[in-house]
Amino acid sequence: QVQLVESGGGLVQAGGSLRLSCAASGRAFSNYTMGWFRQAPGEERRFVAHITWGGDSTSYRTSVKGRFTISRDNAKNTVYLQMNSLQPEDTAVYYCAARTAYGVSRLRASYDYWGQGTQVTVSS
Repeated sequence: QVQLVESGGGLVQAGGSLRLSCAASGRAFSNYTMGWFRQAPGEERRFVAHITWGGDSTSYRTSVKGRFTISRDNAKNTVYLQMNSLQPEDTAVYYCAARTAYGVSRLRASYDYWGQGTQVTVSS
């Protein structure tokens, strides 16, 4: 199976930046669609961004477009989420996820492996 471990979360002031990393171990990381989701207290886990196995296509939820960038380095089995111009509403636990099936998806149920999450807190 695949194990995913997120890192890079922390406390940042509004307007600041953080870069999250997700290190993967296991079979065929380069063939997986990778996604980032987030979950604020008392709310559902929501899609943030995903990237295809080749890194040629990305997608973002509307609220983070232009501020967040997802990327991957298959040689390092790592996916990143660069977060700029952070806002208090970005505060959440951020989860890395891997989808083993062909095709991209924004649905939680479409992802097969999940990390433990990393906390991002943005102060106003």
